[in-house]
Amino acid sequence: MNLPKFPTRQQIAYEWRNNGPVVTKALVAVCVAVWLVEILLRLLSPALFNEFIGSGMVMPFTLFSRPWTWFTSMFLHAPNIMHILFNMIALYSVGPELERMMGHWKYLVLYLISGFGGAVGLVVWARVTGNWMMAAYGASGALFGLFAAILVVYRRIGADINSMLVWMAVNFLLPFVVGGIAWQSHVGGFVTGGVLTWLLVAGIPALRRRSFNQRMWLYGGAVVVALVAIAMVCLMSIA
Repeated sequence: MNLPKFPTRQQIAYEWRNNGPVVTKALVAVCVAVWLVEILLRLLSPALFNEFIGSGMVMPFTLFSRPWTWFTSMFLHAPNIMHILFNMIALYSVGPELERMMGHWKYLVLYLISGFGGAVGLVVWARVTGNWMMAAYGASGALFGLFAAILVVYRRIGADINSMLVWMAVNFLLPFVVGGIAWQSHVGGFVTGGVLTWLLVAGIPALRRRSFNQRMWLYGGAVVVALVAIAMVCLMSIA
């Protein structure tokens, strides 16, 4: 039996130079590695497993007292294999194409900002419902940001998006069929990724002549500031 081999430094450098899905593969690798740690902890020490998950998941009530959780929650998944399998398949279905079009670092920025948008989506819903103790983890918020991004790009270039719309519809409806899925994070990530990508490909006319890198810094920073402001306004109600 041939075991999978880790890519060499030369192979990674070659893929990086040729717009290969280096960042997408890295994200998949990190998510799978963290999931394997979860499984191991669950087998060896349920108490440590609960502490590991609890310290990494994002909760509206503790988002600013534990600000790192918007990031750590993106790499945690439920111990059942379906959660991570479904998310990683979704990531690899859209990630390589976006990474090729945007470039490695800008694609990663889009992914991370979309994940943050997913966390803010939870905060907004907590403000509406008063349920500040809800919690979530998983890559879904960031993934829905990628879904929105590729939808915006495909519509911009006039590509056929019918199959993409079906895939998105299935993902949006899944939380209403399977319990325990934070659809609020999906919506937050989708809106964030869609708005940021629309700004990058259309946006303010006066900034269209700026380089793609400059626009990512300008628009990405503006979206992050807006998300922080929205979260702060929502959290003021429990101060």
